[in-house]
Amino acid sequence: MPRELKVLDTGSLLALEERALGLGLNQRLDPVWVEAHAAAGGTHYLWPTVWNGLPHRPEVPRQLRCELLITLRDEERVMSLLDVLPEDFAPLPKVTSRDEGMRVGRLLDTSPSVRQWLSRTAAPGPGQS
Repeated sequence: MPRELKVLDTGSLLALEERALGLGLNQRLDPVWVEAHAAAGGTHYLWPTVWNGLPHRPEVPRQLRCELLITLRDEERVMSLLDVLPEDFAPLPKVTSRDEGMRVGRLLDTSPSVRQWLSRTAAPGPGQS
């Protein structure tokens, strides 16, 4: 298991989400949602947590299931999961600053999930306040 925190720009994040979608990987976000909500010039982070495989689909190589910290357009951060192939993960730039790594770790622990963020930002329906 790689123990490297990787840093992504929004273009790289979108490419990884599109790759995960194309491969039918389990943990991913809709690239349309990412493009609509991720900060265009934002910095995002990937932290591998476990190996994941799809035994019912042996043609798909095993993946790294990563915690993903996304910076949104309003500078808020949300956490999600993203399955990434090792060959896509390895070339990504890694965080080399211990202070930055510690800060990102705290943000991963305290940031709302995408689902929590969506439930908070959803507009009330008719008759609700």
